[in-house]
Amino acid sequence: MNTTTAIPAVPAAPAAPGLSAVQRGALFGLTAAVIWGLMQASARLAVAQGLNPMDLAALRFGGAALVLLPWLLRHGVRNMAGLGWRRAATFALLVGPLFFMTNVGGFHFAPLAHGTVLLPASFIVASSLLAAWVLRERISAARLVGFGFVVAGMVAIAGPGLWSAGSKAWIGDLMFIAAGLMWAGATILVKRWSASPLQMTAAVAVLSATLFLPLYALFGTPGHLMQLPWKVTVGQLAVQGLLAGVGAVLAFTRSVQLLGPAKAAVFPALVPAFGLLVGVPLTGDVVTAWQAAGLCFTTLGLLFAIGAIPVPGRWVHKSNLS
Repeated sequence: MNTTTAIPAVPAAPAAPGLSAVQRGALFGLTAAVIWGLMQASARLAVAQGLNPMDLAALRFGGAALVLLPWLLRHGVRNMAGLGWRRAATFALLVGPLFFMTNVGGFHFAPLAHGTVLLPASFIVASSLLAAWVLRERISAARLVGFGFVVAGMVAIAGPGLWSAGSKAWIGDLMFIAAGLMWAGATILVKRWSASPLQMTAAVAVLSATLFLPLYALFGTPGHLMQLPWKVTVGQLAVQGLLAGVGAVLAFTRSVQLLGPAKAAVFPALVPAFGLLVGVPLTGDVVTAWQAAGLCFTTLGLLFAIGAIPVPGRWVHKSNLS
């Protein structure tokens, strides 16, 4: 199967007057991080509003497919715009409806703070370890230090739910971590297969919608979804399908183009902070002292892990782990 079709780069946005490339790259990256945080907060709100994971997956991939299908048709739907059906199916398995429903389903058991922290934290740790194993990338001392802070933060957030009698938060925590692992696997394959974000996103959205929507019509609750207030369904369609499913991907891609992959990687680490900043007033969830401490430790660890904060030489010597 031919998988060498050239994929055009994401069109460059017109330069904003007075802003440098670095400033514009930061704005695009911040936009992506805010959208990802809003996505988590919106998913938590949707659960409280009566939507189930299948409802949200239908809105997510149905909305994204409507936007991206014309692009995919122009660049070859027969071979998924050069990605190939096998690779497209693999991506759809990793970051398609199963990934999305695992993430959303976690909010049936755990509060907002758990989801906004555990998913990106497990993603960054897992993607680094997988890169060392699969791509033979060296794990730096900064990442090892960062992983220590991340683990401490995850324990602070998830720990109380493990020893609270009758609590089922640990189930949601495991689901968030599983979603992070799936996202990490897809990220490694993007690099290994040299797939562009737009290419992957279009293939996943269209293939997922094609396979999932008929199953949702047969076994899901489309009648219940249609009975909900239109503001609820339209709002979730806009956030999950259009903003998160399309807008965040393109914004982050543009940030990578302007800043480079290493500097742009700081923005996923900001998702926990943005998720709580947006989500607490939106959902009414209360952040406990344990969760606040965990958020601080995890965010600090993620910033160490991606190199945004240098490791003092007196802490550790440079690692050669690979």
